[in-house]
Amino acid sequence: MTTSIIPTLENLYDVTQQHQDNRGYCTLYWRRGKLLVKPLGRVKQPYLPSLDSKRSLVECLQHSPVSLVSIDPKLGEALLSFWADACKEAQKPIFLSIPASNKLPNHPWRQLQRLIDWIAAFMLLLLVSPVMLGLIVLMQVYSPGSLFCREWRVGERGKLFQAMMFCTTTKHNITPLGRWMRKYGFDNLPQLFNVLRGDMSLTGSCCWTLEDAVQLNKLPEITASWEVETQPHLLHLDSQTL
Repeated sequence: MTTSIIPTLENLYDVTQQHQDNRGYCTLYWRRGKLLVKPLGRVKQPYLPSLDSKRSLVECLQHSPVSLVSIDPKLGEALLSFWADACKEAQKPIFLSIPASNKLPNHPWRQLQRLIDWIAAFMLLLLVSPVMLGLIVLMQVYSPGSLFCREWRVGERGKLFQAMMFCTTTKHNITPLGRWMRKYGFDNLPQLFNVLRGDMSLTGSCCWTLEDAVQLNKLPEITASWEVETQPHLLHLDSQTL
């Protein structure tokens, strides 16, 4: 069952009502060491200032017993990215919440598939390493700046991870070299490192962007490991017991 780590909360307000200063954008639940971030519902929760500042949220997560965070894609791409960045700094894994109806059985060949992915990615890295080195030299000459950029993606079981890519823009404007790299897919070569880490698969389904997750709200190859009971208790993120 879902348990609460806080005493009875007072001065609660109905989050479904139009609050005068429009504070609060989600409801937090606590379940067996897991923090669930859900859209506002017909429950009561105190205003949590920590949710408005990434630094405060990171500090709360760092000093909390939360083992992982599950977030609902209905909150939108901006909030998904906000929480993902905070969880990364706090070193807490974050997953996208998926309905139980989308669960997939554990495939007996999953470990073999991961081994094949690792070997294939390693061999491909050896083959394309001269190309990657050449691209790095060209990027330093024609578009000096950051070599790599990272974008949040949804991987296996809904886990959020940052996919590595070559930077193809400068101050939000695509460079001529970057346009050529995108045309032939060379900007995605660093994602082979994500495959080595187990974030992505070469032989399975493709991962999703946060935008795709929000729009579709139904992701293949992703399962939910637990569901929220009908009457869960709320989590007070500002509590001193965290």
